[in-house]
Amino acid sequence: MVTAFVLIDADPARVADLAEEVAAVEGVAEAYSVAGQADIVAVVRVRRQEDLADVVTRRIHALAGVRDTRTLVAFQAYSRKDLEAMWELGTA
Repeated sequence: MVTAFVLIDADPARVADLAEEVAAVEGVAEAYSVAGQADIVAVVRVRRQEDLADVVTRRIHALAGVRDTRTLVAFQAYSRKDLEAMWELGTA
């Protein structure tokens, strides 16, 4: 499984509608409108690296109002549950 975070710069008038359209793209698990360095962040989860390229370059970039994207590929996931379990192992 490949997980990536796609930071999307959008036309200001299209942010809300575009976030909904991004969320509907196959391979996008979640989409958020955000403040800061991007307008929308999409969480993409796909089986293969090639699928990630397809989601970003063919599907997301094809949506009206997308100005630019930056993709961050996750190496490893950490959750509070996992971190707590790690600390418990160290104290036993």
